[in-house]
Amino acid sequence: MNTITRWSDIPAFADEAEEARFWDNHEMDGRLMATSVHQPDSRESTTITLRFDPRMLSRIKRIARSRFLNYQSMIKQWLAERLEDENRKQ
Repeated sequence: MNTITRWSDIPAFADEAEEARFWDNHEMDGRLMATSVHQPDSRESTTITLRFDPRMLSRIKRIARSRFLNYQSMIKQWLAERLEDENRKQ
């Protein structure tokens, strides 16, 4: 099993099958994962409530678990990435 110690060690994947094959032989270093989680100051964060279809939320949680992420952190990451995409379009 190869251990990923830098984010740059993760290649771009053409599809999910290629990504699955990669992760069959690789794992994330725990220290890399620990340093990647943003711990916001409570003044930097606002709590909101979102309502999800239970099946959608289950799918999100399953994806997050497979990536060893907290599902709420993953949702925030997805939103941040989408905001960046939208900003580039403007």
